[in-house]
Amino acid sequence: MVRTTQLLACLLALAACSARESHPSGRVVRYALADEPPQLNSTKASDAESGFLLGHIMEGLTRQGPGAKILPGVAERWELGERRAVFHLRRNALWADGKPVTARDFVFAWRLVVDPANASEYAFIMGSIKNAEAITAGKLPPTSLGVAAPDDWTLVVELDRPCGYFLGLTAFQTFLPLREDFYDQKRGRYASDAGDLLSDGPFMLTRWVHAAELTLEKNPRYWNAANVHLDRIEIPYITHDNGARYNLFMDGKVDSLSIDKQEIDRAQADRLRMHIFLDGTVWYFDFNHRPGRPTANFHLRKAMQLAFDPAEFVSKIIGIPGTQPAASFIPSWVPGVKETLRQEHPIPPIAIDLARARQELELAKKELGGQIPRIALLTDDGPLAARQAEYFQNLFGARLGLEIRIDKQTFKQRLQKMREGDFDLVAAGWGPDYADAMTFADLFTSWNENNHGKYRSARYDALIQKAQASADQAVRTEAMAAAQRLLLDEVGVLPTYERALLWVHQPWLQGELRHVVGPDPDFVFASIRD
Repeated sequence: MVRTTQLLACLLALAACSARESHPSGRVVRYALADEPPQLNSTKASDAESGFLLGHIMEGLTRQGPGAKILPGVAERWELGERRAVFHLRRNALWADGKPVTARDFVFAWRLVVDPANASEYAFIMGSIKNAEAITAGKLPPTSLGVAAPDDWTLVVELDRPCGYFLGLTAFQTFLPLREDFYDQKRGRYASDAGDLLSDGPFMLTRWVHAAELTLEKNPRYWNAANVHLDRIEIPYITHDNGARYNLFMDGKVDSLSIDKQEIDRAQADRLRMHIFLDGTVWYFDFNHRPGRPTANFHLRKAMQLAFDPAEFVSKIIGIPGTQPAASFIPSWVPGVKETLRQEHPIPPIAIDLARARQELELAKKELGGQIPRIALLTDDGPLAARQAEYFQNLFGARLGLEIRIDKQTFKQRLQKMREGDFDLVAAGWGPDYADAMTFADLFTSWNENNHGKYRSARYDALIQKAQASADQAVRTEAMAAAQRLLLDEVGVLPTYERALLWVHQPWLQGELRHVVGPDPDFVFASIRD
């Protein structure tokens, strides 16, 4: 695999010691979230904050381990073929109320994902399973999905096409089980509060004060509980304020922390040992391609592309060591056949060209009735998001004379407005769901509900379908590389950067994992040193 786990535990020669040398009593990890998880119903969750929680309180057939290794979860073994997969469930996998996790729980959950009435934004990820695409299109009933439970401990999956990364999919949150009787009892309130969610994973969500705090307690009925060394994971703070989270870490009130650009100098002065983690995500500005939106105009998008320099943006705004300017929506680490896709299919750089950008702008004005309407830039209300939005507002104002209105929303509201198409330009990021280029490439297909800008291209769709239909990695990567070039040529999005994180942890915390794919950070098998 390519850059697999990406936990380059690279110490930046900043110093040698951590913030404090004593640890709190008890086997407890404390962590602060930037945002409240907006959706803990695994059939609908689509964001990293929710994925972090679900990765600790739930478990699927498999789970992510160190080094991007897929470990057994509820399934203790399996047989995989090109068109069929059989999973054998362990008999000691239990729900938190003591009832067994059965193959029927996976059948129910997966059917719910593809049911159009459930409106899951992640239904597309089931696309390789027999009949999944026809079901999501409303052409077949959910019961026709190619998944069956011949008995409680056997799950049989029929595939419409080869899927070499299917085992990796089974560790992803959309493939988690749900128990039908519990789900139905909640009458539409499933996962809305701590008492409305049933866990089968290492921890249970026992307390949730919305927008304030969460508590996860060890699940004594988890089949692998003997190897879970923590009693609790406490999230006593939810705040966008990076400075506040830094102070909490220095006061010993949280045990792990990502360092923002604004805190690097403080961290150096405080002699913190910082690690670099390349987390696999790509960040971009998404254009609204819907009719009537100014950004549906190709020449306007092209003018903005030619006026933007990702390297300048990374240097001035991001400022985190290891962060790379984004050359494409498919990031540089993604595997190809023998090397990375980027190495095998290089991308010609897009040079900043203000003269040509202004020519494109004039063409846009002619097509838009003589002037460019004010552009609404949707963004989060966090400090980094604010800096990014202001940078683009100033950049496009100074270089192209565009009027940009910043629409600052909470994380949850930003997601909702993206889904509704209430924006012209939106700051967004996409992390990998599995270790294959398809996790990025299929985002801009016409059938993907996470394609919030509604980019549409029959050529793009055909290239992705070609990649999906083949088991030949050379054929697949060639098709996805061609789709990547097409998306850049048509300025479907404006890639900005591939994210690197600086992070620190308290000296008493051991075994924390950082994942490119999967819940990040991962405290499942962490421990507190005495």
